[in-house]
Amino acid sequence: IRQLDEATANRIAAGEVVERPASAVKELVENALDAGATRIEICIEEGGKRLIRVSDDGCGMTPEDLPLALSRHATSKIDGSDLLAITSFGFRGEALPSLGAVGRLTITSRVQGGEGAVIAVTGGRLTPPRPAAANRGTVVELRDLFFATPARLKFLRTERAETQAVAEVVRRLAMAEPYVGFCLSADGRDIFRADAEQGELFGALTTRLTRIMGGEFVDNALPIDAERDNIALTGFAALPTYSRGAAVAQHLFVNGRPVRDKLLTGALRAGYMDVMAANRYPAVVLFLNCDPQLVDVNVHPAKAEVRFRDPQAARGLLVSALRHAMAHAGHRASQTLGQATLEALRPEPPAPAAPAWRPKTPSGPAIRAAL
Repeated sequence: IRQLDEATANRIAAGEVVERPASAVKELVENALDAGATRIEICIEEGGKRLIRVSDDGCGMTPEDLPLALSRHATSKIDGSDLLAITSFGFRGEALPSLGAVGRLTITSRVQGGEGAVIAVTGGRLTPPRPAAANRGTVVELRDLFFATPARLKFLRTERAETQAVAEVVRRLAMAEPYVGFCLSADGRDIFRADAEQGELFGALTTRLTRIMGGEFVDNALPIDAERDNIALTGFAALPTYSRGAAVAQHLFVNGRPVRDKLLTGALRAGYMDVMAANRYPAVVLFLNCDPQLVDVNVHPAKAEVRFRDPQAARGLLVSALRHAMAHAGHRASQTLGQATLEALRPEPPAPAAPAWRPKTPSGPAIRAAL
């Protein structure tokens, strides 16, 4: 038995946290949200393999905090006394050191009223922080992802597929944060932009979902607002007639965190069981909010799964809220499908009448030649 060196341990941890460029973008954007950012700009090149840059206007870090930010299991999110009292996206302190272990990472940050500083780490080798000009907030730049573990590059998909995965991550986080502006550019071209919304929460959420999911979704969705056993459920669920052939439009959030949980997806299926075919999937954007003590987010390395203290309460709330909303909607059908059906049933306009047939009259020269 031998003790692994720190660089190897960080690369192993990176394999659990950072599966692809989209995973790195998710961790960096969540850090920006935890820092209280109101605008986040993401820039990627070659699907994130060559460059990932995330800039925010959050609280920033002092020059003394920068080396700690790149140390394993160092975090400002929790004090370690209660792992169930988690109100932030991050809490393990693994993302930044993991990224620095498999890529070339540079962090430039400044707090309000303080001095800016920059620190760099390449393949796990840390350089001391040095002064730098910077606005308030943080800019994290990750170049050459997986250059230190080239075998991982073979498992990445095409640049287009990786770019789409990054865009999906940003859209999901933007759904949960309507008061934060997001901008994503790939290879110098803007592919997603959502300005910060104003007004009350439900109105801001409606505007943000219209921007991300499209106006058709909001027009054909039912508002959900229910509460039971200290668990609140809000959001939108599409009508049964507005469905998809795959579960690509199902977005579930627990305390603002995007999750892909089997319990919740199973509850979705049960809620639509009597009104939707087995090979169709509803489009939903639903937010479950509860006391952090009632849900454990420390289950999956990427924090994509959660475990409820009372899973049946969460499942029952989701199923009953969906069925109640659809029962209240009665026989209402999706406007999109209804319009398409009306267009298909509308009689075609009559074709223009063909001109009556007339015998061809020979011209003057032809008549003279016949005579």
